[in-house]
Amino acid sequence: MNGLSSRIECPIIESERLVLRLLEAEDCASAIAYHRNNQDHLMPFGPKWPPDFFNEEFWTKQVETNKKEYREDKSARFFLFEKRGGRTAETVPDNAREYNNEVIGTVSFGGILRGAAQFCYLGYGLAKEKEKRGYMTEILREAIVFAFTDLKLHRVMANYIPTNEASGKILKRLGFTVEGYARDYLYLNGKWQDHILTSITNPDWRES
Repeated sequence: MNGLSSRIECPIIESERLVLRLLEAEDCASAIAYHRNNQDHLMPFGPKWPPDFFNEEFWTKQVETNKKEYREDKSARFFLFEKRGGRTAETVPDNAREYNNEVIGTVSFGGILRGAAQFCYLGYGLAKEKEKRGYMTEILREAIVFAFTDLKLHRVMANYIPTNEASGKILKRLGFTVEGYARDYLYLNGKWQDHILTSITNPDWRES
């Protein structure tokens, strides 16, 4: 089943080939391996990682931080997994996972702001070896549905470095609109980086 199945504490977002969910304690080793194996691939597009980033203690704390921020409506920081042969939650026993244990990417809705804003910032990353399969476009379609329906946000913003043409193509494919160009927008990989600013809005948003 495409789309999403969500629970208050444990939201799960599904696409045809992928599963997106919050990290659990037993996933820490896999999260460390994902970042270590893709360090050169990911670091140019993100903030500098802390010294203890590859320690299991760091990720154990991160699991709890992510859950706390989700409960407090501050962020939704998901990790990406591949399904096993296209199986869905309806075709496996309750005590079995229908997806592999290996983290292959991340999708996050951060900086959630309510009040008059009702927006967030989208961030995402994918393992180098999993690129060129349409994975990110596939799962982001469902993740944005989650942001609009479950998180009830009006606007999702996504900003990317101009040289990151692949990211720009994904966002255009998903219907994001370019809204501007920000000089020295974020300090990434040891230097200030310009960014192209984009967003997508929820046409069905209604005031709660």
